[in-house]
Amino acid sequence: MKTPKLLLSFLCAGLLSAGASLSAADKPLSVGFSQIGAESGWRTANTDSIKAEAAKRGIDLKFADAQQKQENQIKALRSFIAQGVDVIAFSPVVETGWEPVLKEIKSAGIPVVLSDRAVKVSDPSLFVTFIGSDFVEEGRRAGEWLAKKTGGKAVIAELVGTPGSAPAIDRKKGFEEVLAKNPGMKIVKSQSGNFTRAEGKQVMEAFLKSPDAKQITALFAHNDDMALGAIQAIEEAGLKPGKDIIIVSIDGVKGAFEAMAAGKLNCTVECNPQIGPQLFDLIAKVAAGQKVPARVAVQEGVFDETQAAAELPNRKY
Repeated sequence: MKTPKLLLSFLCAGLLSAGASLSAADKPLSVGFSQIGAESGWRTANTDSIKAEAAKRGIDLKFADAQQKQENQIKALRSFIAQGVDVIAFSPVVETGWEPVLKEIKSAGIPVVLSDRAVKVSDPSLFVTFIGSDFVEEGRRAGEWLAKKTGGKAVIAELVGTPGSAPAIDRKKGFEEVLAKNPGMKIVKSQSGNFTRAEGKQVMEAFLKSPDAKQITALFAHNDDMALGAIQAIEEAGLKPGKDIIIVSIDGVKGAFEAMAAGKLNCTVECNPQIGPQLFDLIAKVAAGQKVPARVAVQEGVFDETQAAAELPNRKY
């Protein structure tokens, strides 16, 4: 007996409908991620961790490199809205200027997760959660290590990160909290090296050519890449980094451990970039509408030259 055409069309429609809902259920989670750029070894490791974890979980990752420009990030975020992603995550290059685009994202009903760096907004509901390091604490740890190393007496040159960025603001704040308790420690030179090795070298060269250069006994670099650039400048000036000038920096990249093992860097405060697994655990909960903490911290340590050789083989970035 033949199946009536009308019944057949109903069956086909039903199958198509079931197939459509099945494919929707099977559709991978779509995440838009805007990265600051590739300004340092730390940032490259951070990107690698995020991309690798997304691939491991079968997540449809829309990745955009902002090349350290806020306008590029804003363009990327608007592109994610147009693509209708499930969740947007980004590491903001600076703290301010995000409200208009975040309001657009909220209007589109897409949740936002901040990664590594925070933003300053009048409405905290514009993002769901932040995962990253405590930059103020990192600055404190750098200051406390230097105070102990120098007996609370140091004339300090400071290589600051990107102006207006959360790590630059917060690391300086934490470091200066320690200086306030140690009157024998003072910053005499302070300038941005934009978190890059090349600019760190340029700024340190200028510091060392200044009339009061000889009084500098210590360097605080807001990240390892600037410290590594400064080490080159110190050597080219005929001085011994790590001895003539005590150096403390932040990030904990492999290059910093190599410099410590060579006696050229004295201490690095860890800022763990490998947050891919934690980030996507968080994103999965946000996408599912589960309640998450407003802030998720990353576990980190402090390493000095005495630990460098033993720790170096364990560094993955």
